[in-house]
Amino acid sequence: MKQKKGFVLREVCGEHVIVGEGLDALNFGRLLALNETAAWLWKTALEQGDFTVESLASGLCEEYDVTPDVARHDVETIVKQWQEVGVVEA
Repeated sequence: MKQKKGFVLREVCGEHVIVGEGLDALNFGRLLALNETAAWLWKTALEQGDFTVESLASGLCEEYDVTPDVARHDVETIVKQWQEVGVVEA
């Protein structure tokens, strides 16, 4: 899985948001607000390029004090949301 081109993480008024740039902004037409952990996951997914739920969950366990089961559940949830709004692709 990977992030779709044209979607970037920005800080707007102290909030982390994913926005579309260029033509993607016209089709997306909104901001997707992320909490600190979700923003960390977005950055990590970008660094990994081709990421998996497992690779993000593993990184989450290393960065935060979280169990593997909780990390996997949380990552599955956020990745599903990203897929539903169309900012990542298989």
